[in-house]
Amino acid sequence: MTESWLIDRRHVLRGLGSFIALPLLNCMRPAHAAEPPKPKRSAFVYIPNGVNTLDYQITTPGKDYDFSRSLKPLEKHRGVVTPISGLHHPGGLGHHHNCQKIWLTGGKLGPSDRNTISVDQRIAEVTSPHTRFHSLEISNKGESLAWTADGIRLPGMSRCSEIFSYLFEEPKHGTAAQRRALRRKGSVLDANLEEVRALERKMGAEDKGRLNQYLTAVRETEIRTRRADAWLNVPRPPISDKDRKRTNRDVPQTQAGDYFRTIYDLIVLAFQIDATRVVTFSSGLEGQGLAIPELGISQTRHELSHHNGDPGHMEKLTQSDTFAVEQFSYFLTRLAETKDLDGRPLLDTTMALFGSGMAYGHSHGNANLPLVLGGGTGLGVKHGRHLDFNQGHFDGYQLDNPGQHYRLCGRPANTEAHMSNLLLSMAQKMGVETETFGDSNSELELG
Repeated sequence: MTESWLIDRRHVLRGLGSFIALPLLNCMRPAHAAEPPKPKRSAFVYIPNGVNTLDYQITTPGKDYDFSRSLKPLEKHRGVVTPISGLHHPGGLGHHHNCQKIWLTGGKLGPSDRNTISVDQRIAEVTSPHTRFHSLEISNKGESLAWTADGIRLPGMSRCSEIFSYLFEEPKHGTAAQRRALRRKGSVLDANLEEVRALERKMGAEDKGRLNQYLTAVRETEIRTRRADAWLNVPRPPISDKDRKRTNRDVPQTQAGDYFRTIYDLIVLAFQIDATRVVTFSSGLEGQGLAIPELGISQTRHELSHHNGDPGHMEKLTQSDTFAVEQFSYFLTRLAETKDLDGRPLLDTTMALFGSGMAYGHSHGNANLPLVLGGGTGLGVKHGRHLDFNQGHFDGYQLDNPGQHYRLCGRPANTEAHMSNLLLSMAQKMGVETETFGDSNSELELG
């Protein structure tokens, strides 16, 4: 009657180290219980300093478009990708140093503004009860794309072996030691809350607002701490020798292609074993961005973006753009060839957003953002078209007139086309029940 004999299906799969779909046995759910919801996943991939928009821009809207030179590596994924043009973050216009910070938040970051929660963390609130890890933040320079509800930036991991160890290996000093550390952390949180409550009666309205932000952060930390404690009882799934060899290694960032592909392999493996369902990957900061020595490109993306019209620098920037798109294409391929627990490709249940918070890096133009959404057909996303929100609001693309085109990247043609509309619709596809996100003013139709 107490149903103490129930076995969680996911734990069975973890224990067996199996990634094939098992039948839902009677001992895995109570009588009359519904089939558990299918996993939904999202990945967000950022490239700094925009693109060479003259070689990147697709000029035809709808289904009958041709991939541009920079986006050509995505041709084989045409049926599962959607290039998007014309979106912008109003709060980012004129604040180019904040482009990366608000890419997933849609916030406004003037001198006295505080950032807001990023969409990945909003989604993780829904997905994290089902996974060992709330979310995964990767950044080759340590500053991630993820922001908490009280505007704190989450740190990002960069070394491949560090990420592998964090996701797939048992605690270095054992489960008992990690449990003691987690419970000490919980005790500190409890003590802080007692002190805060004692001070609350003496606070003014402004201080109480700041206090609410602090308490929100404490609640988030408390929930994550308790979940981490509970997951210590669940053995981590064994990793095949092939996957371990592919991902458990340190790749120098001077081997950019190998580094990118290893990071993408780690993300695929994390999704495959359901360690987390939300990942952000920042491939560089706006002031840097990886050089690509294997292509003979020694300059960072920041250096290349400030080309001042120099043909050699512009050509190298296009090569760098194409290289980044090629790595993203590899990610989509790996998602397509890797099976979920029910036998479907991971790409069906994973939305992957690729892009930048700038369009034209030389003048820091941050309208007409370069964006590509891939995957998620199992979540209701329909692909095979170029979504162009500039259409009907300008006189057409003039790539043969760079000055005119660059203005499109600095001032939005369609002022109502907010990138937060895309983030809102992605969040809704992931099960977040909300009608707004960031500075959204409508939903963006993805179905």
